[in-house]
Amino acid sequence: VCFIPGGLDCSISFVSHVLGKVCVHGRQKEILGVLVPHLTDLTKSDCIWQRICWRLVECVPDRWMEAVVLGFVQGASGADVLSRLLGNLVVKNKKAQFVVTQKMLLLQYGHPTGVLQNLLGYLSLDSLRRALLLRVLQELLETWSSSSAVKHSPAEQQLYISKAILICLSHLKEPEIESCRQELLTSMMEGVKCHLDSSLPQLRRLGMVVAESISLKINTEGPVLKFEYEEDDETRELKSLLVQTPPFCVVPSFPDDDRSEKAPLVPESNEKPHTGAPMMADEELDAELDSDDDLTPYDMSEDKELKTKAPVYIRDCIEVLTGSRSEDMDKWEATVKALESLVRKNPAATREVSVELAKILLHLEEKTCIEGFVELRQRAQVAVLTTDPIPVAKYLTSQFYSLNYSLRQRMDILDVLVLAAQELSCPKFHGKTKHSGVQKPCIQLLPGSDSSKDWRRIVDERIKSKTRRFYMGQSHVELASRPNEFNSVAGHFFFPLIQHFDRPLTTFDLLGEDHLVLGRLVHTLAILMYLAVNTVAVTAMGKALLEFVWALRFHTDSYVRQGLLSCVSSLLLSVPTERILADMTEELLETQSWLGDVMEKDPDGDCRRLALQNLLLMENLKKKLEAVPS
Repeated sequence: VCFIPGGLDCSISFVSHVLGKVCVHGRQKEILGVLVPHLTDLTKSDCIWQRICWRLVECVPDRWMEAVVLGFVQGASGADVLSRLLGNLVVKNKKAQFVVTQKMLLLQYGHPTGVLQNLLGYLSLDSLRRALLLRVLQELLETWSSSSAVKHSPAEQQLYISKAILICLSHLKEPEIESCRQELLTSMMEGVKCHLDSSLPQLRRLGMVVAESISLKINTEGPVLKFEYEEDDETRELKSLLVQTPPFCVVPSFPDDDRSEKAPLVPESNEKPHTGAPMMADEELDAELDSDDDLTPYDMSEDKELKTKAPVYIRDCIEVLTGSRSEDMDKWEATVKALESLVRKNPAATREVSVELAKILLHLEEKTCIEGFVELRQRAQVAVLTTDPIPVAKYLTSQFYSLNYSLRQRMDILDVLVLAAQELSCPKFHGKTKHSGVQKPCIQLLPGSDSSKDWRRIVDERIKSKTRRFYMGQSHVELASRPNEFNSVAGHFFFPLIQHFDRPLTTFDLLGEDHLVLGRLVHTLAILMYLAVNTVAVTAMGKALLEFVWALRFHTDSYVRQGLLSCVSSLLLSVPTERILADMTEELLETQSWLGDVMEKDPDGDCRRLALQNLLLMENLKKKLEAVPS
């Protein structure tokens, strides 16, 4: 440390210029990693050093201010340290104010949670800066409650903004909450609607957590919002941010001499047994009067629970399921549990009433509390569909676009079609299984599940199965083969679903507000396309699917776009290469250009990954074409 003798004034603008120049040229960590800890120690108790530090940062030219401020925010060990180092820089310097209140919060989203806590805690520690904190909160809520931002910004940025909102709320004081209560309420209502409309479960959960937190802040005495969702690490982290962390935390140590101060608290906890002693005496007296010890218990060791016998005929099952008598509830439960096995054991009888049974199961509601009712009903629907595929598939696909069905029922239809198609396309092997790397992928679409995850796993395993590997091992056991039953019925599953997607109904608009069902439909078509490999209709299905993808390629919902990219993957994997090159060359070139734009510009990370995967598949097709001799 250099001292200026004689009390002369000095300027540190040259040092500020050097600091800014070094930071902007990429040596931010090296210089500030040493400088910030030293300044932190020097400014703890010396106000002169605090003023020197403030002047050091204030004299940095605006063109280098961003790099210096960002380095200080990232290097400070807490909000109080950052306040000592920067002072009221954000109030005095417009460039620093833009970096702190706009760029780091709304334009960037890669900073860790600790940096957010430093930044917003710094704004809250001074009365002059608290006005900026309120303004930042207002702008964050405007972005969070914007439907356009929710649709077009990545999930990582939505999470980042949600964290910033919760940290801001943790720093608000009661008078400040009172002054902006109405604005908070309005933003909460608009924002939770935008997030609940999203097809992505993560965004819906983010909206619920933030809305609950805002409601908890503005309704300290009245009822608060409460949603039902599964808590995970991300949710718990978000809720923990609402509890304000102090700028510095000192854990007090209690010496041995202080134990005597806690002594009066011990008898306090022991008073309860004394006050409750008379009550205990009364209870013992009542217990003696009501005692049943003199009664001899019945021997129930050989008793067996009476089980209601399930029907043994399909038509009896239909009568039970359509009946409304309350005394038949036990029989109704037994029928639901036994229906799947009964359908599979009696295919001939099932075909006589297959459509009627499918209609009953589609509208079947839970009358009693049966464990796994949804799965039991779905398995029975799949059994009926696989037993009599064509008429039941025609019925289900026609009902998907009919009136007076809930969104849940329409998604149930899609799940049943996928599971039945998988069962029909996969032969039932008996005996030992082949090498694990050659096993067929399993698709499971239960209500509430995310079919896109299953699809990505399917594609990865399919690509893996096409990779040549040389290894030594036991010889494979040849498994008994059987015809692909999905070959003759694939068109009945696929084409009716793709026909009427652009025709809005009174209560159902796939291209409008019902984009969640559209996303499920798109993923279903992708899986049906994948399962149709080596079938007669696969080329026609591929052409129709490519036209469908092209019509929806600019959809605003990321879940729908993920499904469309999955459709392209399934087409490239399932349609024979020669048919793709012969019948879809022009469409494929246009699709390749679109995939390049998605890979570079799409805000969703999964969409970019799927686009890259499709481009690699196309590159493989090109290599195959070049390898074929002319």
